Amino acid sequence: MVRESVRATRGVVQGLWLAVRCTAVCAVLGLLAAAPAAAADTSWPPANATWTQSFITEPDGTTLHADVLRPKGSARTPVILSIGPYFNHSGQTGPAGPVEGTSYDPIGANGPQPSDRFKDFVDGANVIGRGYTYVMVDLRGFGGSSGCLDWVGPGEQADVKAAVQWAGSQPWSTGAVGMYGKSYDGVTGLIGEALQPAGLKAIVSQEPVYDLYRYLYTNGVRYENSLATPALYDAIAATPGPVTDSPQYNADAINDTQRPGCAVQNYLDQAANSDHSSSFWQARNLITESRGHKVPLFLTQGFLENNTKPDGAWDFFNELSGPKQAWFGMWDHIRGNDVSEGDNAAPHPWFDKVMNFYDHYLKGLTVPAAPGGRAVFVETSDSAGKQSYWRSEQSWPPPDAIGYTSQLRPGSYTDTALNAGSNEGNDPPTYTTGQGVWTISPPLQSDAHLAGVPKVTLSVTSTLPNANLSADLYDIDANGSALLLSRTAYLLPSGASQISPEMYGNDWLISAGHRIGVLVTTANAEWWSPTPSMSTVSVVKGRITLPFLQHQRTADLTGYKRPARLDQWLQDAPFTVDQSTVDSSTSPGFKLPPAQTK
Repeated sequence: MVRESVRATRGVVQGLWLAVRCTAVCAVLGLLAAAPAAAADTSWPPANATWTQSFITEPDGTTLHADVLRPKGSARTPVILSIGPYFNHSGQTGPAGPVEGTSYDPIGANGPQPSDRFKDFVDGANVIGRGYTYVMVDLRGFGGSSGCLDWVGPGEQADVKAAVQWAGSQPWSTGAVGMYGKSYDGVTGLIGEALQPAGLKAIVSQEPVYDLYRYLYTNGVRYENSLATPALYDAIAATPGPVTDSPQYNADAINDTQRPGCAVQNYLDQAANSDHSSSFWQARNLITESRGHKVPLFLTQGFLENNTKPDGAWDFFNELSGPKQAWFGMWDHIRGNDVSEGDNAAPHPWFDKVMNFYDHYLKGLTVPAAPGGRAVFVETSDSAGKQSYWRSEQSWPPPDAIGYTSQLRPGSYTDTALNAGSNEGNDPPTYTTGQGVWTISPPLQSDAHLAGVPKVTLSVTSTLPNANLSADLYDIDANGSALLLSRTAYLLPSGASQISPEMYGNDWLISAGHRIGVLVTTANAEWWSPTPSMSTVSVVKGRITLPFLQHQRTADLTGYKRPARLDQWLQDAPFTVDQSTVDSSTSPGFKLPPAQTK
C-alpha cells in the first residue's frame, strides 16, 4: 500500500516501510502510492478552484481535517471524496518521502497547501472544470486529524461514514458523493461499500486490500512486510504538519490521547496477531462486510500486483449486487491512469471512463455504453510474451471458465524456508528454486487459456508445528523454463492436516507444447517471510482445480497499453527445471482442457 513495488532486493531500494530489505520497504510503503505522474499544469491548487479547510467532529470526539477544492463561482456540485493517511500538508509519506519519490516539506516555506497526492487525477480528469468539488480527508491520527489509527478498524470505518455524510450535507453539495482512491485510500472506498453511508453514490478503488489480514499474512504465513508495514504507518501518523500550518491542524496532528501508547499498541495488534479468525481481523474483513451491497463500484486489480496482492479480489467483486465495472490485467501497484495513459497520440481511457462513471451515478447523465454492454475489461498475456491484448467480458472469471481437476503426486520436503517461487527478487541467488514435490503435465496439444482462481487441496503431515507450505502453479516451456502463474501459502500444525486454500487468480494463455507444473514446497522466501521449522512435511495426496476458458478470445478494446510490469516479469521471474525432474514428475493423467472453440 505504501510503495508501488514489492519486488526483489537488488542492492538498492526499488520499492511500504523502513529499514528492512527492499521487498519489505516496498510493501510497507505500498499502501502509499508512488509519486503521481507529472502533469502539464504545475499550479496547485488548480487555478480554477477555491481551496478551503474544514474540521469534522465525530460522535466519539475525533476531529477529522478536510481540504476542499471547489469550482470558483459555482453553486452546489456533486462531491468526489478521497479519505486516507496520505493527505498531510507536509507530504504524503512524511520523512520517507525521498525514498518514496514524494514531496516532503516539514516547514511549509511557501505556506501550507493541500496535498498533491491526486493532482494527476484532478488535472487529468479536469475534475474542477467538469463541475465537481474535490475533498481530501485525513483518517484519524494522520495529517491534521486527531485520534489513533486503527488499520481499517471500527475507528477508521467511522471516519469514512462521517466524511461521506459531511460531504453530502454541506450547503455547496448536491448530496451526491463519490469516492476515489488507490491503495489505502482505495481501501477506504471499500469501507464505503461495506457501510453504505447516506449520500454515497459511486466508488472508484484502485489496487486496494479486501481483507486487511491478507496484507500481512497468508493462512498464518507472514509476508515480508508484516513487521515493517505497521511500524511505517505509525511513523507516518506521527508526522506533524508544516510548522507554518494552523495551530488547530498541528495540535490535532499529534493528539492521540484517545488511546495513549497508540503506536505501540497498534504495532502489537497488527504484527503479533496471525489468527485470521480473531475478532481484530474479522472486523477488518471487507469481503464479508460488503457481501450483497449495491453501491456502484469501479475497481482495478493487477494480476501481477506485488504489493496489495490479488488475494480476495474476486470474492469481493463478485459478491456485490450493485452495478460494477473493473479493469483486470498485467500490472502491479499502479494507478488506472498509469495503466492506460502515457501516449500523447492515444485516447485517455482511464480518466474518460472514470468521469463517465461519476457523471452517470453522481449527476444522472447518460454516458457512452461499454463495448457490447460488458463492464469488465481484461488484459491477458502468454508466457512467451507473444501477445498482450485487452478484451471485454461480462464478468470475471468468465462464465465459460471450466474447472479441470488433476491429482497431485505424493512426496516430502524439509521445511528449510529456503525455496523461492520465482527468480524475481532472487538476484544474486539467495534461495533455491524448484525444490519440493512436483507434479507436471504432459505437453499441451493446443493453447490453453487459464482464467480464474486455482484451488489446491492437500492431505499433509508435519513432524513439527508451524511448518511452512507453499503451493505454486507454473507454465513450463519446451526448454524447461518455468514461469510462476499463481501461488499460496499455509502454516501447518504438527500431525495430519487437510487444507484447501485458494491461490491467486490469473488470466494467462499457455501455449501449445508447454507443460503445466504444480510445486508443493517449503516456501516462496522472496515473497513471504517464513521461519523454518526443519519439519519433514509429507504430501500424502492432493489435487488442483484449474479454470480454463472453453472459447477463444480476441482483442476488442483499443487505446490501452501494455504495462511495463509484464515485460519485467517475463524477463526476471523464470527459472529452469531440469529435464530429469520433468521426466520423473510428469503425470500422464494430468487433466488438460480440450482445444478451445471460437
